[in-house]
Amino acid sequence: MTGGTISRSPGHQKWPQHRVEEEPISRCVQVEALGELIAESTRAIQVREDRQPVRYYIPNEDVRLDKLEESGTTTRCPFKSRARYYNLHLNGGVREDAAWSYDAPYEEHAKLQGCIAFHDELPALRVTLKDASR
Repeated sequence: MTGGTISRSPGHQKWPQHRVEEEPISRCVQVEALGELIAESTRAIQVREDRQPVRYYIPNEDVRLDKLEESGTTTRCPFKSRARYYNLHLNGGVREDAAWSYDAPYEEHAKLQGCIAFHDELPALRVTLKDASR
């Protein structure tokens, strides 16, 4: 950012060496669960964070929000802020806390606002990358 100072999150202040890198990717990100397409986007943000799996944050507009329901679970990340979790409804079943978002991320990670990430390590949930030119 030019001409200004970004206030650092509590986590980055305490552990300045901790890496959380965000990068828009040009490939298409698809999220499938039990063979059903839940999200598809060419505007996803790839997040690489120390000691965490790579995650893909997908704009809300590219997610089947009708399949998600707020679970009531929240967590606080010292680097990104408060996360709100969603249950994923599929074929009469529920995958609890399968996705999350940051409604008001810290300034350093403001690009994540309005995006949802998925726990692709859950059974029957798969996140794949495809070439954008289909």
